[in-house]
Amino acid sequence: MSFVAGTTQTLRVAREVSPYGYFLSDGESEVLLHYTELVGSKPKIDDEVEAFLFYDSEDRLAATMKKPLLQLGELARLQVADVHPRLGCFLEIGLGRQLLLPLSELPESIDYRPLPGDEVFVVMKHDKIGRLVAKIAFEEELSELVFPAPASWNNQWVEGWVTKTLQLGSFVIIDGGVVGFGVYGLIPSSERIRPLRLGERVKARVTFIREDGRANLSMAQRKEVGRVEDADRILAFLKERPGGGMPYSDQTDADILKQKFGISKGAFKRALGKLMREGLITQKGSWTYLAAAEEANETEGTAASQLEASGTLSEGVDKK
Repeated sequence: MSFVAGTTQTLRVAREVSPYGYFLSDGESEVLLHYTELVGSKPKIDDEVEAFLFYDSEDRLAATMKKPLLQLGELARLQVADVHPRLGCFLEIGLGRQLLLPLSELPESIDYRPLPGDEVFVVMKHDKIGRLVAKIAFEEELSELVFPAPASWNNQWVEGWVTKTLQLGSFVIIDGGVVGFGVYGLIPSSERIRPLRLGERVKARVTFIREDGRANLSMAQRKEVGRVEDADRILAFLKERPGGGMPYSDQTDADILKQKFGISKGAFKRALGKLMREGLITQKGSWTYLAAAEEANETEGTAASQLEASGTLSEGVDKK
């Protein structure tokens, strides 16, 4: 037998060396089980113990009786404990120490990278020199575990974890609950209301169930519901603006609208149309105004013009 980091092995307690701990043997080699890594009562010489093997902070092979959340080659969803800008993310594995998810495994865009508290699907692997690291679980690992989305999920709101996020969209494992591991889904970029991080928890609506059992998702409400919410948001925004106007209209670039209101240009135009039909707003050039504010502005302008004309006329009378 040989020691393999990331695995649990049954080993014999060979000897105790104070103040360090116990040396465990596989019959050929020994590994240290530090006192701090004991679970339960102290073992006796020649007892057999189950120990997980890992590398300590000085890259020495060590043993622990604590149970990790995953072992070598296994897949698990782990929580991000910390983020290092040059190294990557450190993941909780249930041992009082973290597993490194290297920077090379993370998205190139910082906006798409995990933050502490996010949870990522990973597989435990060895790096080039044998240390334990996490690798992002890709479609080939996840697809063996997912099940087809039930037809009853269509148009339902679901929750899940982002497994991969790109400019074209974000892939999600939707919670399976008591049914199983989960369902594979995609939120296209046009259906995202903001950038999504790898490992982020997200709520989305099932818009379509594909023949392969995967689900297309949207973070937006159905058009008839979203139109009302978007219209209310725009109306509230206008009411807070000085003069009740904003430099956005149905001519504004889609990227600007997405950044400002978190909705697509189509959704923005639908909301404006609703407000205009209700007589709540008006448009003038590339600006949109509250109807009352625009009317007040026009009234003030007319009054000012009349006053100016009156002043000119009076001045002419006085000259006579």
